[in-house]
Formats: sequence, structure tokens, C-alpha cells
Amino acid sequence: MTERVVKTQLGAAKGLAGTFENAVLEENASPLKFLLSLYKGNFANLFVSFMFLLIKSAPVYVLPIVTANIINIATNPAKYPISGIWINFIVILIVILQNIPTHAAYISFLSRAVRYVEAGLRSALVRKLQQLSINQHRELPAGKLQSKVLRDVEAVEMMSKQFMIALAPAIVNIIVSFVITLNNSWIVSLFFVLTIPMSITIVTIFRRKIRKSNKEFRKEIEQMSSRVSEMVEMIPITRAHGLEKVEIARIDSTLRSIQGKGYRLDLVEAYFGSTNWVTFQIFQVLCLIFTAYLAYQGEIEVGDVVMYQGFFSMILASVTGLINIYPQIAKGFESIHSIKEILGSTDIENNSGKRKLADVRGEFAFKSVELSYPGSEHHVLEDVTLDVEAGECIAFVGASGAGKSTVLNLVIGFLQPTGGKVLMDGIDLADIDLRSYRKHLAVVPQTNILFSGTIRDNITYGLRDISDEQVKRVVEMANLSEFIEQLPDGLETMVGEHGGKLSGGQRQRIAIARALVREPKIIILDEATSALDNESEFHVQKAMQELIKNRTTFIVAHRLSTIRDADRIVVMKHGRIAEVGTFDELMASKGEFYNLKQLQL
Repeated sequence: MTERVVKTQLGAAKGLAGTFENAVLEENASPLKFLLSLYKGNFANLFVSFMFLLIKSAPVYVLPIVTANIINIATNPAKYPISGIWINFIVILIVILQNIPTHAAYISFLSRAVRYVEAGLRSALVRKLQQLSINQHRELPAGKLQSKVLRDVEAVEMMSKQFMIALAPAIVNIIVSFVITLNNSWIVSLFFVLTIPMSITIVTIFRRKIRKSNKEFRKEIEQMSSRVSEMVEMIPITRAHGLEKVEIARIDSTLRSIQGKGYRLDLVEAYFGSTNWVTFQIFQVLCLIFTAYLAYQGEIEVGDVVMYQGFFSMILASVTGLINIYPQIAKGFESIHSIKEILGSTDIENNSGKRKLADVRGEFAFKSVELSYPGSEHHVLEDVTLDVEAGECIAFVGASGAGKSTVLNLVIGFLQPTGGKVLMDGIDLADIDLRSYRKHLAVVPQTNILFSGTIRDNITYGLRDISDEQVKRVVEMANLSEFIEQLPDGLETMVGEHGGKLSGGQRQRIAIARALVREPKIIILDEATSALDNESEFHVQKAMQELIKNRTTFIVAHRLSTIRDADRIVVMKHGRIAEVGTFDELMASKGEFYNLKQLQL
């Protein structure tokens, strides 16, 4: 049967991720350049959002001016009519009320751009993970990859928001406040220019000290976490040897170190907080005294003192805000480097322009195959030559590291030989579009892989339009009928995360049913029963007999008794083929296979 892959929404997903195919991935490209490339096509949303930001922030700039106007009118009634107070009141009321719709519009356009980039970046990462070579996946821990897709993208999202929610407003506040001040009084502007850098310098000096103390404290906490984890794992051994007091003393020593560093950190934070507050208050008082003196001299009006005080406070707060968001931006840039490691990787499975297969017979030929990994002169496989007829069952046995699973990886196409060829139906696997080839192949690994869903979902994974009759047939063939009939929800029973609600044998038979429903021409069984008890193995073996009928089958087996019915057994030793024959032939010859079998008696 031709595999019917689910295509719903694939086009939309491709379009979403495709937006990021032109992202700047050069190794020397700056994180900011990469970030800007992600927003290509969304600059209009960002621009409109920025315009609404300016409008919605108007109360911040207008309120000091209106306050100054009202004070000037109140203190100088001879010069200003009373109606000026009401005019200023109406102006500030309108400016304040407009913040409701403009803030909503600001967030709407900003979120539209940021959420699009967030979803698209995750989609691009997921697509790239599906393209990376199996070797690359083996080198990168699953937890690290998960962190890139979830945490790193979240950090980039947060940084993007910081740019528009904190960075942009802070810069706008500084510019607008300074321009208004400069437009009204150059001498007050000069005061701002001289005093604000001084206050920021003082704060920055103390910030360095607190950062150092915080780093030391964080290291102690990380060490404590590691030691507690180790202690929990070692509790049975610790208790068995009567070493509880020793372990408690060791943890207490770490806790005392954390206590000391935590106390010093609290003191530094206390001094920093108070120094920060005192510094800003002193400079604000200086601003008040300076502008009050100018008002006393008649250089400015009384109300302007309040206006300049407001703008001075705004500039100080904005500059401080810029300093405070730096760690978030630095974290975002580090996450961009992390994401680029994946998106920029060239170690991918490339099927472009290769031959697509509509059908296969399942005939294989290994022609003097050699394999060695990059950077190593050691040959994992050497001079492997073997012809396999369509429908033949071939079992590979040998000691650990002999090359058995490596041969299976060549058949699947996870690895490419560094010497010789692997032919399938007379075609070099290197010239075949592996995606089309694998539609005719099914794998039952040692560690069965189920996802959180129903039994039916796991059996029909990746397929659509599978009838109930087809599912029922493969359930019977996989020796699952009796087990499923005992379940209240039958095929709709939830298996739990990774199939945790099922036994090992039940999970393995579901994996076999999944292979059967695809009606493959080629079967890969990689130690499919090695981790099972005898009863589970009996049920799985019956299911496997149905699975391999009239199909080209490659088996790697640890228990040699499970491969008695294989058409041929290939004995691997140090990456070479040592023997080939039937079970009885190899036992009669008393060679490598015989010795392996004797070790299991």
C-alpha cells in the first residue's frame, strides 16, 4: 500500500517556516542583524506599533508641560486668564483618555509581529531538526535541542518585546524630554548633560559589585543543587554503609557557604538599593535647587521648575531602565547564537534532485562497504559484501561493537558508506530520495517510541484514511486483540507519556502493529525483544512472525535463540563479516556463532 502521509496544514507550516529561510545565518553576522532579518516582512507592523507608542506616551510628555502651565497661571493671574486652567485640563484629559485605544493598538501591531516571529522561528527549528543528519542528533543531547526550541526562542521573543516595550520607550522619553527642555532653556539642558552621566556612572560602579556577588552566589546554588541530586541518588548506598552523618556534614558545609555568600549578597544589594535611591534623590534635589534659582532670577517661570523636574526624573528613570534591560538583551543575543547553531548547520540529509521511488522489491547488495566516522581512522565496517534477495530474512549477530546496528543504519539511510556501495533494487542508496524510499520501510527498535495519545493514534501514526477494518486486522496480527478487548476504552485508551501506562511487551506489539499497518516491503528489527521477559517475548515473537512474512527483513538480535528461523545469519566481528549461514549450518561448523551460542547457555 502506498503510504498516505498526513498533508493537512503542511503547506501552511512550510510557509510559516519558509519566512526564515532567508534569515542571516553567516557565522560572523551580528545577532542584531539576524534579529532584523527575522522581522523581514513585518517592519510595517513594527512601524505602526512605534507610531502608536509615540501617541500613547503623549501623557508622559504633556503632563509636565500642563502642570507648569497651570502653576504659571495660578501664580501670575495678572498675566494669564483663568480660562487657561480649564483649557489645559481639557487638553490633558483628552491626552490621557486616548491612551486606552492607542495602547491597545500599539500592543496589537507589536504582538502580531512578535508572535509571528516566535511561531515561525519554532517552526523553522522543528523543520531543521527533521532535516539534520542522525549523526548530528546523536551528538546533540535531546535536552539541549528542546531548550533551543523552547527556551532560546522564548528568550528571543522576550528580547524583541524589550526592544519595543522598554528600550524604544526609554529612548523616546530621553529624546523628547531633552528636546523640550532644550527648546525652552539651553542652560537647563546643559545641566542635564553634565549631571545625568555622573549619576549613571555612580550607579554602574555599584552594579558591577552586585553582579560579581550575584555570580558567586549563583555558582554556590548550582553546586548545592548538584550535591543534593547526588545525595538523593546515593541514599541507598549511604544508608547501607551507615554514612548518613558524613553526607549530612558534607551538605551542611555547602549550606554554610551559601549562607555566607547569601548574606554578603544581601548586604551588597541593600547598599546598592539605598545608594541608587540616594544618588537619584541628590541629583533631583540639585535639579530642583538649580531650576528654582533660575526662577528666582527670572530666567524661567515658577511652573517651569516642576516641568524640568519631571523631565529630569524621566530621563534618569529611562537611562536606568536601559541599564536594567541589558541582561535581558544579552541573554537574547546568546540565544540567537544558540539558535543559529541549528538553523545554520550544514550537516543535513539532502534529498534534493535524487530519484524518487514509487515502489520497491526489497533486494539489497552490499558491495565492499566500508564506514569510518569523521576524524577517525578506525573502520567501523570494513569490506562488508552481502547480497540479499527480496523477501529474505537476514539476522545479524555478534559481540557489542561488532557493527550490527551500523549495518541497519546503512539500510535505513541514516549513514552513508565511506567506501563501497549499498544497492537497493540495483540502485545506489546514495542516489535515492530517502523520503520516498522510507515510505516502503518500517522500523521496530529496541526502545519502542510511543507518544501521548490513544492506542489507535499510535498505530496509525503519520497515516490518514485508515479504516477500522485495517486497524483491527493489524491488531490481530500483532497479537494485541486479547489485551485491547480487556480495556474499557479499547483502541481509544490513552497510553500515557511515552506509553508509560503499558508494559514493555504491550508497547512493543503496538510498535509492530504500527509497522504492519504501513504494509512495508522492508522491515528493520533492532533487538526488538532483548529487553522483554519470557512471556512478553513469546507474544512479541508471534507478532513478529506475521510482520516479516514475504518481506525483506533485517534483524539484530542479542538472544540467538530468537533468530532460529532466519533465512541466513550473518556473524559480525570487528566490523567484518565472519560467517554467513543458516542456524543449523553455523552450529554445525562450530565457529564464531557456535561460540556465541555457547556463552548464552
